[in-house]
Amino acid sequence: MSNTDRPRILIVGGGYVGLYAAQRILKKMRYGEATVTVVDPRSYMTYQPFLPEAAAGSISPRHVVVPLRRVLPKAEIVNGRVTSVDHDRKVALVEPLAGESYELGFDYIVIALGSISRTFPIPGLAENGIGLKTIEEAIALRNHVLGQLDLADSTTDEEIRRKALTFCFVGGGFAGIEALAEVEDMARDAVRYYKNLKREDMRFVMVEAANRILPEVGPELGAWTLERLKARDIEFHLETSLKSCVDKHCVLSNDVEFDASTILWTAGVKPNPVLSEYGLPLGPRGHVDTRTTLQVVGMDNVFAAGDNAQVPDLAAGEGAWCPPNAQHALRQARVLGDNVVSVMRGFPPKDYKHKNLGAVAGLGLHKGVAVMFGKFKLKGLPAWVFHRTYHGAMVPTFNRKFRVFADWTLSAFFRREIVSLGAMEHPRDEFAEAALPAPRPAVEPAAKA
Repeated sequence: MSNTDRPRILIVGGGYVGLYAAQRILKKMRYGEATVTVVDPRSYMTYQPFLPEAAAGSISPRHVVVPLRRVLPKAEIVNGRVTSVDHDRKVALVEPLAGESYELGFDYIVIALGSISRTFPIPGLAENGIGLKTIEEAIALRNHVLGQLDLADSTTDEEIRRKALTFCFVGGGFAGIEALAEVEDMARDAVRYYKNLKREDMRFVMVEAANRILPEVGPELGAWTLERLKARDIEFHLETSLKSCVDKHCVLSNDVEFDASTILWTAGVKPNPVLSEYGLPLGPRGHVDTRTTLQVVGMDNVFAAGDNAQVPDLAAGEGAWCPPNAQHALRQARVLGDNVVSVMRGFPPKDYKHKNLGAVAGLGLHKGVAVMFGKFKLKGLPAWVFHRTYHGAMVPTFNRKFRVFADWTLSAFFRREIVSLGAMEHPRDEFAEAALPAPRPAVEPAAKA
């Protein structure tokens, strides 16, 4: 870390809030006014709304991530974790990716850790499930699904084949429905190239504990989406939970049982549990208790926003909280950045107030649902166009916008790639096998005379 007498603004987390807040602060600050330090284990920010499309091969995985050092050249980027915070001394304990932990002083701190997958103690889930919160998981999901098609096409064992072609998705919110629709769309395209497979051989199962899907777009569009996905031979189990998936044998609460090679878990998120080590006031579900100015309750120099914060929703009325979505995180980050600079200069911070622009969900190529400004409802192709236009405009940096739109343009003329690169998860296996000494042949005992 650079030695300086300038105030330090420490940003914990390099996701939506961390990246956009850092950009805003650096833009508003005068030269040399403060040092901005971003701490995150990863060196890039992931635009999570694109993860389902990355898993389906509609967007290159490299175009879903934004390198922090390239986008924030005037900030210090530390790859590591903040494990605890001492607010009295104004120091954070940083655990780098390698080496000993050290203390880092700060004058202002932004808590932007985001969320992690919310899971339950379901037997077999930790061993067999996969989430969809990171680009690594999206790539692994794509490779795994295509690898299962390769496996099913090559075997004559009906039990192995049936298990390989069964895909279970748990959680019917945005992440789960978009992932289900995009992956099914990809598999439908891919199966055309397999001589021994057809779409009817595959089984896609959605398990949802509530009595409807996509609550974010309202009951009407949720019901419409359900009917359209059922028409694509996708099986739904509503008001049902996953009880067990030991050895990839799924047991549902409605007594349905089946083997599934793929178990994708998208049943909600929760704040990062490390927040409990930061000495902050937390809400009933573990979120940082935050004022309308995005300052933590009782702490003027501590700010929080996004999925890990409990931010009052002034547009929705008293007692309401902003939902944990990308739309609020992006806009909160900009207000937070302005408020950090204002407080640093001795000016009063502003309240965060933002009306919901709506909700959009992609359901595969040329299919989607959308609610615009809470009034206008779109279905099918118009919703899909709005979905891509909105998220294409929201992804940070012109570089990434251009690359994403280039991916979409090329996909209009060429079919998507259906190659599984599952071996990339263990790239050294083949080399290690070659490098090991060849086993010596067993020596036959000398024949007796």
